Amino acid sequence: MNTEQKLLEKWRELPKDKQQEVLQFVESIAQTQKQSKETELGQRLRQIRAKIIASGSPLLDREEIEKEMTGSNRS
Repeated sequence: MNTEQKLLEKWRELPKDKQQEVLQFVESIAQTQKQSKETELGQRLRQIRAKIIASGSPLLDREEIEKEMTGSNRS
């Protein structure tokens, strides 16, 4: 019997409320796993975004970003 089969067998033995607890636990593990896979760049970009928001400066929209990138807003 493989791990998945064992888990399913144990799951079926549990009352509904305990099944819900197990599901919530597994979901929390999955969320933690997802968060740990975030790249350093992604984490850094979120930190920068938070600083911009905290400073009160407005975030740029797509059009404003494109202007910044192309330099078309320079005189």
